[in-house]
Amino acid sequence: MPEPSLLLLIPAYNEEARIEPVLRDYAAFFGENYSGKFQLVVILNGCRDNTLGVVQRVAQEFPVVSWLDFPAPIGKGGALIEGLKLAADDGLIGYVDADGATAPAAFLAMIRHIGTADCVIGSRWLPESILLKAQPRFRRFVSRCFHFIIELFFWMHIKDTQCPCKLLRSAAVRKIHASLCIADLAFDVNLLVALRRAGFRVREEPIAWTDVAGSKVTASLFRSSLTMFLSVLRLRLIYSPFYRWLKPLRPLEGWVYKKLRAPAPLRRTNPED
Repeated sequence: MPEPSLLLLIPAYNEEARIEPVLRDYAAFFGENYSGKFQLVVILNGCRDNTLGVVQRVAQEFPVVSWLDFPAPIGKGGALIEGLKLAADDGLIGYVDADGATAPAAFLAMIRHIGTADCVIGSRWLPESILLKAQPRFRRFVSRCFHFIIELFFWMHIKDTQCPCKLLRSAAVRKIHASLCIADLAFDVNLLVALRRAGFRVREEPIAWTDVAGSKVTASLFRSSLTMFLSVLRLRLIYSPFYRWLKPLRPLEGWVYKKLRAPAPLRRTNPED
């Protein structure tokens, strides 16, 4: 049976120093080890450096590499929302970070695990996971606090919602895309909640992963964490009967995100909004 087509998304914000070897590794590895159609799309999110030039240089050597360029910042979540619009009616679509924390072989293993699931997510918190280099201790503490909040709000029993390694069936993405609205780093929670509420099957798998120096999240951890908390709180309210009563406060919501220098949530296109 032929392997399904695979579209891999890589959101990028000022990644000229790190992205080239990642693109080359993925393009070469999947060219040699994957029999299905493979495409890699970089979504540039307000890059002020030469990330686009690097991507274009790699694309000349590897035609499977292409890009979407958004000159104004739209957030990592916003970039993925745009990239997920490319999901076809069949096949698979997934994403990893531009820093190379997930090696191509680890992502290929996700494909082998999808089975009857609609979404497979890598997890750094399962006992079988291999952490070649762990995150700093304080960042791990913040991560577990965020996990507690997610469980309190949504009760999904997923140990690692934030691992930037996810694989989905394109048909599932097309069904829930209108529910995706979180443009910041809490996008992953938005995605998983939408899948679960639509009745799709989410499977968590151990992963081989390494923390890579230069994380933009670590550099602004407090602001990123506060933004993510506000976004998951907003998401919880969306799925409550009280959300429509809060409509007059939406201008204030935009002001808060602007003060945090974070991308404001997008308007959902679901009829229930």
